[in-house]
Amino acid sequence: MNLNRLTYFVAVVDTGSFTKASERLGITKSVVSQQGAQLEEELRTTLLIRTTRRVHPTEVGRLFHTR
Repeated sequence: MNLNRLTYFVAVVDTGSFTKASERLGITKSVVSQQGAQLEEELRTTLLIRTTRRVHPTEVGRLFHTR
């Protein structure tokens, strides 16, 4: 498991936004989004619900974030 992906995931959940997470981390929004998708693929589950305004963790995502 890539530790950067975990860092990006935590930042997205904490900020509720790929844009805000990318600003916090000093990287592009597309990298944060791609790495989030790869983490979900690696874990074979959906961690985030993406809407046009915000990003919310799924129940699995909330549990994963807590750990």
